[in-house]
Amino acid sequence: MGELNMEPGLGERFAAFLEDSSFPCVGAKSALARAEMEIIEARDVRSAWDDTTIFSAVTRFAKRYKADPHPFQSLAVVFHQPDQMEEAAFEEALWQRLQSLADKDAFNGYLHDPRVSDDVASPHFAMSFGEEAFFVVGLHPGASRPARRFERPAIVFNPHGQFETLREQGRYEKLKSSILKRDVAIAGSTNPMLAGHGEISAARQYSGRQVGPRWAPPFKSPPPLGCPFKGNANDN
Repeated sequence: MGELNMEPGLGERFAAFLEDSSFPCVGAKSALARAEMEIIEARDVRSAWDDTTIFSAVTRFAKRYKADPHPFQSLAVVFHQPDQMEEAAFEEALWQRLQSLADKDAFNGYLHDPRVSDDVASPHFAMSFGEEAFFVVGLHPGASRPARRFERPAIVFNPHGQFETLREQGRYEKLKSSILKRDVAIAGSTNPMLAGHGEISAARQYSGRQVGPRWAPPFKSPPPLGCPFKGNANDN
């Protein structure tokens, strides 16, 4: 893959997309308003070109979140290519990136966050990077849901722990209700992929594509390798 011309302003346009009044996720808006959403740019969601850089960013973010685990914090990776994408193609690319990141996580000696399952079929599954669990949200130009439809592909990493904090504070259900109402207002219907906490694997929601009951992600949680150089990738 050759050098890609990284057009300026993509990260700023993504921030503007989240700030728009029609975007339903008030948690993302809050993170952005408080300067607690980190946005980084990468080349092509279909390519492993920037996976090492993304992995370093995610594990650094996990470390910062662990030091001060409060809502709302997110890391968004916005890709410059492609500018057109169908849902199935994005789903495939999303899981390729997540598999690559998970493999790097294991190679660097990190264990899967014990608060969640590493079995993608489990209703308690979550991705884990730097031993911190994450709920992943994908966006791309061809998304069927308006809230997931951005001009370029993006992957957002939301710490799983902040949702648990909201539940403990009694704020989660109110926040969820607000987001659902806003989403229905712009889409005209309820997202069919939504499910209650702990009912079904959240992996089904990552890409935003509507999938059937027998769907399984093209992902396998890697076994930890116990690398003696644990964490060195974060120092780059």
